[in-house]
Amino acid sequence: MLVVLGFLMIATFMGLIMSKRLTPLLALIIVPSVFGLFTGAGLGLGDMVMDSVKDMSSTAALLMFAIIYFGLMIDVGLFDKLVNLIVRATGHDPAKVVVGTMILTALVSLDGDGSTTYIVVTAAMLPVYQRLGLSPVVLTCVAGLTNGALNIVPWGGPTARASAALKVEATDIFLPMLPSLGAGLVVIFVFAVLLGRSERRRLAVADPARWGAGTTVGAGSGSAGTAVATGSPAPVNMGLTDTALDPNRESLRPKLFWFNLVLTVAIMVLLVVDVVPLPYLFMVGSAIALLVNFPRMTDQAKMVVSHSSSIIAVVSMVMAAAVLTGILSGTGMVDAMSQWLVAVIPSSMGPYMAVLTGLISIPATFFMSNDAFYFGVLPVLTETGAHYGIPAVDMARASITGQPVHMQSPLVPAILLLVSLAGVQLGDHHKKVLWRALVVSLVMLVVGVLVGAVAIG
Repeated sequence: MLVVLGFLMIATFMGLIMSKRLTPLLALIIVPSVFGLFTGAGLGLGDMVMDSVKDMSSTAALLMFAIIYFGLMIDVGLFDKLVNLIVRATGHDPAKVVVGTMILTALVSLDGDGSTTYIVVTAAMLPVYQRLGLSPVVLTCVAGLTNGALNIVPWGGPTARASAALKVEATDIFLPMLPSLGAGLVVIFVFAVLLGRSERRRLAVADPARWGAGTTVGAGSGSAGTAVATGSPAPVNMGLTDTALDPNRESLRPKLFWFNLVLTVAIMVLLVVDVVPLPYLFMVGSAIALLVNFPRMTDQAKMVVSHSSSIIAVVSMVMAAAVLTGILSGTGMVDAMSQWLVAVIPSSMGPYMAVLTGLISIPATFFMSNDAFYFGVLPVLTETGAHYGIPAVDMARASITGQPVHMQSPLVPAILLLVSLAGVQLGDHHKKVLWRALVVSLVMLVVGVLVGAVAIG
């Protein structure tokens, strides 16, 4: 009963947000509350949700002050030079801009923190997308795919969890998976190129005068055909006025550029070495940035208020996600779903337990948290694999191949942050990203098997 309710609840939630019948915020609250009542939990749902809210409070604080900090750095002009560098490197070619988005995301993702990555990438690239008229859904798709693949780095969440759960070294999990990671990034690069070319064709049809003449393909057959751009877009004077990087904005602080750069680098270093809790780190960083860049109290208040809409959107989504995670775990649906996944595997598939673990990780980590999968499901699967001679480290390697899909889950606060900052509906993001993320995960798993990182007994 709990298994059916759990999967039905997830399916209902996904259907409602992808069909745009409910906003993700409302769906995260209403759908689990209704299904939770069917489990017989009654008024006990309140305690489950409050316990989950407590667990999510540090994440909400991190996102809140990270938004304030990086928002301030955008306001004062720290990222203007980075955007100008990207524009010079990519020109006005949408395909190059989308590929540039992938490269920037890959570089920033090396810190292992999705939220920080999405804040930096959105701050740098969204104004460029706005200037060229590119769809922000392409930005969220490429950034989400790239960060998802690189989420398997040893200092990232899933590899560290698999290491702790199975008592194997994180480097032993990660290093043999480098060919898989490389293959996944190649696939994402191809997706980025294709998405960029698709955007170039769309823009050529929408505005031929700006992007060059279009040629209609297939007109002779009576079909409307597809318009494609002939040649590179014509150079045009497209400023950043009315965007987050307006060169005339009053908040610019060019004289404090080096101070703000040093402060940001210091925060990034402390973030990586993990000597201070991240929420407190960004609290202090935001306070210093506000005090130095805006000494007057009225200006400080004004700058915080200017980012209030982003803060409310993200923090409210995180708190709403706590309803879903709290009810999933509190009612026992997560445990029941995990036990069902293990039970349905026939014994004849034992020699393929590592491959099956990789396949299971794709939907399982989308529907449940990394903690639930790596500490609840993976040890059971690994114990089963041990009876067929499958090493625990191979099971761990297979288990991290589902991360490109996992990172698109509404249970991941970072993806809620990405779509909120980019002004994209979560359903629109899922329509474009989910099948591509599935392809990347499968490629990583297949390559892992081919190079011997994921064993077949």
